[in-house]
Amino acid sequence: MLCGIRRLSSMDRTLTVLHVNLYHPTLGPAAFTSVPQQLQHDTSPLLVGRGHGAHLQLQLPQLSRCHLSLEPYLEKGNTVMAFCLKVLSRKSCVWVNGLPLRYLEQVPLGASNKISFSNIQMVVRIEGGTSLEAFTCLFHLSPSPLIYRPRAEETDEWESIFQEEPPVALGESIPGLLGFSHGPSQTCTAVSCQALEEEQK
Repeated sequence: MLCGIRRLSSMDRTLTVLHVNLYHPTLGPAAFTSVPQQLQHDTSPLLVGRGHGAHLQLQLPQLSRCHLSLEPYLEKGNTVMAFCLKVLSRKSCVWVNGLPLRYLEQVPLGASNKISFSNIQMVVRIEGGTSLEAFTCLFHLSPSPLIYRPRAEETDEWESIFQEEPPVALGESIPGLLGFSHGPSQTCTAVSCQALEEEQK
């Protein structure tokens, strides 16, 4: 029995682990009552939103049923699973490491990432593993803010930010983030949430 436990633990350590810290400024932990401590997922995109089809359900009315996805992929010539974030909501933008993204835009994730959307603050730290068949998410609720940023970013007023700084093209290399051998749109699996989004109109 003990040998079996050791063997299982050794297999678990080979999985890529996403350490996900969550914070909401007004609701606190009450915003994340449906979030499990741990979630193991296959190589399909992990959906985040308030809909029943989301793998990570957040019961907040301002969220879309399918708000964003974390999408694993394998770069050409690499043996380690990488991730990109794709915006699936038409309602508002998602901020990733200071970069505002709109509907269907996506960006590669680095080792540590600061993500904010609809008052939710999320920090995702990627701990690489050798398995290419699945990955694990470990969720932690933070009692204090994870991201300190300008007020304009908090209120999703991304238009003025775009005028000050030109956006980075999706196929270009973004400083501080994991590089792509191809553009994100070519390497990430497409996710269709059209039916869910149509219900929000």
